[in-house]
Order: sequence, then C-alpha cells, then structure tokens
Amino acid sequence: MTGRIAVIGSNMVDLVTYTDRMPRKGETIEAPEFSMGFGGKGSNQAVAAARLGADVLMLTKVGDDMFGPNTRQNYINNGIDARYVDTVPGASSGVAPIFVDSSAENCIFIIKGANGQLMPADVDRAEADLKTCKLIILQLEIPLETVYHAIEFGARHGIETLLNPAPAAPDLDLSKCLKASFLVPNETELATLTQMPTENTEQVVAAARVLIAKGIKTVVVTMGKKGAMLVTQDRQDFIPGFDRIKAIDTTGAGDAYIGSFAHFYVASGDVLSSLKKAALYAADAVTKPGTQKSYASAEEFAAFCQKYGV
Repeated sequence: MTGRIAVIGSNMVDLVTYTDRMPRKGETIEAPEFSMGFGGKGSNQAVAAARLGADVLMLTKVGDDMFGPNTRQNYINNGIDARYVDTVPGASSGVAPIFVDSSAENCIFIIKGANGQLMPADVDRAEADLKTCKLIILQLEIPLETVYHAIEFGARHGIETLLNPAPAAPDLDLSKCLKASFLVPNETELATLTQMPTENTEQVVAAARVLIAKGIKTVVVTMGKKGAMLVTQDRQDFIPGFDRIKAIDTTGAGDAYIGSFAHFYVASGDVLSSLKKAALYAADAVTKPGTQKSYASAEEFAAFCQKYGV
C-alpha cells in the first residue's frame, strides 16, 4: 500500500512565547524568549508526513498579508504540492499565539483568518488530484461543512479519511463524520464528542466504544506521554508512550503523531505498527523546541531510533 496523502486543513504562523510560568489574570510578567514558526494543525501534519518522505498534497487558504507567501514557500521547501494553496484577498493569514511554560506544557490561541474560507467548492476543484490519494487528513480549524464534504468525498471515491477532531468543537455533527476511516481525538476531545469522562484508560475505552457503536470504524485516542489507545469493533490495543526522553516543548506533538502515522500507514497498511512508530516520532519531536522545526526527517528519525535501540 503506497500512495499520496492529501491534507485538507489549516495553516498558522506560530508566535511562541517561552515563560517560566503562566501569568495570572491581570498580571504582566517578563518572558525570557520568543520565536516565530510555521504551524496550524493541517500544515503540521502535512510537514511531518513530508519530512518522512511522503508524497503530500495540501489544500488550504492563506491571507494576502506578509505571512501568506512565506507559508506557501514553506510547503514548497518541504516538498509538499502547493498548487491548491490559495490567497484570500483582504483576509489575514491564520496565527497562533502559543505560551510554553518551564514544564513544557502549553496554552494556545487560534485566529483562523483565511482558514475560515476553505470551502467545499475548493475540495471539488481539486477532485482530479484528490482521487489519486490513498488517505485524506482533516482537522477542525477549517469550516465544518468542508470537513463533512471531504469525508463524503472520500467515501464516494473509495479514499480513506482521517479526522482529527481538534480543536474540540461542541457543534461538530458526529452523524456527518461516521464515514471517516479513522477518528483520532485526544482525551479532552473524546470527552467533548461523547460527553463522557476520560480520566483513565477504562473510561477512554468506554467512550471510544460509544463512537464505535455509532458507526466509526477505527478510533485512536492519543493520551500524551501516557500513550494511545486503538479501538475497533473487535479489538483494543494500548500503545505505550515513550518515556525515555526529556520533553522540552510539547507543542505540535499530536500533529507529529498524526502526520507520521499517515506516512507509515500509507506505506505499510499496518495500523498498529504505524501507531507504534508514530509514538516514537512524536517523542522525538518533543525533545526539541518549536512545532514544525522539531519534526525529524527520515534520516534524523532513524538516528533517534538507533540511539534508543527501538
């Protein structure tokens, strides 16, 4: 099983502040460091897959500001097909102010900008190229109607789809997502989807089983450094986290996981093996600061695995 991956999703410019602690309400504190980088869930996932060698097609919208041309060039620099990266006149590009504390935990604001204008018609316009893909990846930083349309497009043309329901959207209509091949929430997003507690592994499995009962074929729940849980109709598998490293910055780790999983899965067709490799790839990413710039190439990832004997 080899082929192309399409990402229909968001782009952001990350504005990252590193701080010893988060300020309290109304408080001003000095932060020691700031950096800018390319981000957005869709773009992060696309770059992670491309860095590993995947053939990636990106559908997204940028603003006509200073960030737009740089974002498009970033795709090209990473070997991503950017033919469907369109500029929206009069719109800002998406930006994400991110705050990272000394324990590597983060808080993030999302301003969608031009991402909010990626519409179903844009999916249809790319139909000929999308039909050459093996997997379509989606997230929720674009209009929900576009997400629903893309899932339906995949089902109609026999293309597998992966929906990362992030950021958590209480207004997501799950009935319009049942044809997705994979649903990959984290614990918080799973709780939003099911209105069930997800504080331990047993609760996570119970909530995931509710989604399976509704018709989702495969649910993968990411649980940060604790690992992930794969749940289908007839099985459940725990994929442990990789705890032999020191996390520096967890920003974008979930996107690294999904993008790398997509690459490994499209290359092998083996879900469980691909999830195990994705856990290692995400572990490598959190040992470095930043989002996309923390994502390893295939050669760098091989060196990481060799270093830790995995």
